[in-house]
Amino acid sequence: MTGRLDSAQPYAIGLFRIVVGLLYACHGASSLFGVLGGSAGGGPEAGAWPFWYAAVIEVVCGGLVLIGLATRPAALIASGAMAYAYFKVHQPEGLWPLENGGESAALFCWAFLLLVFTGSGALGLDRLLSRGTRAQSAEAAQSAEDGQSAEDGQEPVKSAEAIRTAR
Repeated sequence: MTGRLDSAQPYAIGLFRIVVGLLYACHGASSLFGVLGGSAGGGPEAGAWPFWYAAVIEVVCGGLVLIGLATRPAALIASGAMAYAYFKVHQPEGLWPLENGGESAALFCWAFLLLVFTGSGALGLDRLLSRGTRAQSAEAAQSAEDGQSAEDGQEPVKSAEAIRTAR
């Protein structure tokens, strides 16, 4: 059973990343644009500290985490933003998250911190792009091994056996 669960781990992390990123981006869109149940008058005035910046971070980092692009740096920024939100906005209202209304800030902070260490998991653009980079690197290594030089446009160097048989 453990082996089966371990093999599904990248997919579970990928689904976790998608859900957390979507919820975070929706939270930011609600704050910034007044959509999805946000305030009818729109969000905070552009440049208003800290609420406008927090909403922009939520939309951008949530979107990046959702699609799995630059997941680790985006999750690190999002985790820091939620730690700031908890300690500067919520914690002065009471010691415990249930008292101060900071449950979502605390949960987002720890969820994003987890993604910093696990990465995007399956189903993310990070993994897709790294596969493409690895394939290009392997192709370049094979070309170099075959003696092809892309920079100078020279013809491939013949292998030692081909030279011997040509004599």
